[in-house]
Amino acid sequence: MNWISEWALPKIKTLFGGGREAPENLWHKCSACEQMVFHRDLDRNLRVCPHCGHHERLGARARLDATLDTGWQRIESPKVPADPLRFRDQRKYADRLKDAQTKSGMEDGVLVGHGTIDGQAAVCAAFEFAFLGGSMGAGVGEALVAAARLAVLQDAPLIVFTASGGARMQEGAVSLMQMPRTVIATRMVKEAGLPFIVVMCDPTTGGVTASFAMLGDVHIAEPGALIGFAGARVIESTVREKLPEGFQRAEYLLEHGILDMVVKRDEMKATLARVISLLRVPEVEAPPAPTTLPSPIA
Repeated sequence: MNWISEWALPKIKTLFGGGREAPENLWHKCSACEQMVFHRDLDRNLRVCPHCGHHERLGARARLDATLDTGWQRIESPKVPADPLRFRDQRKYADRLKDAQTKSGMEDGVLVGHGTIDGQAAVCAAFEFAFLGGSMGAGVGEALVAAARLAVLQDAPLIVFTASGGARMQEGAVSLMQMPRTVIATRMVKEAGLPFIVVMCDPTTGGVTASFAMLGDVHIAEPGALIGFAGARVIESTVREKLPEGFQRAEYLLEHGILDMVVKRDEMKATLARVISLLRVPEVEAPPAPTTLPSPIA
């Protein structure tokens, strides 16, 4: 028995009225320090533990709400074949897809929105890790291409928040083809002279890391984010060497020059606004050349 079961839960039951059972999801146990946090306090703090500062995973919609100014608009992603290979393992891929769509309220693993960040136009795409591990299939690829096209059309920077386990195995080669497609999408943005900013969240791995996620003009990560291609055990068994502690964490990658900065979640919007303002300084036109030469000094 502890203070939660002896004091907090009876108080909650009284608050919710009489003998009704209190919901079991009112408290969240931090995965780092194992302290209990009231769910409303955690959501108000953008799912950052108030005790230890650990950044829990944040949903795509909540991330766009925290990044874009009020009134941002979602764009619909192009439709793609739902199950191109009719894949089945323990369950049908089509059934897994429907379950993920029902639980998340999203069509696929990326949510794209456009609006402003402190008054500056921006197009943002946010991965939803709860949607089949944020895996990149044809739907995600199409969403990122649509986001890049919209950024060019609106003359706005493209910001992508990554949180993915990599390519979606249930779509086979179709999923792998999204790697070059997303790379081409980033080239569209860069050739238009627009900033492409990648914010790597926990985790960013596999085919996402091996494609567009490492091609940003600026690379930002959240504290403690896992970033890499393969898992540590796979790498160790391949190179047969003991790897440094935390070598795939954001802080280690920042120290070794892979990242430009590691930014706390509550400072992310202000940081993005500052980066955009620096990258989008209007060009100053050179003064016109004089039509006549100045008279020589006597």
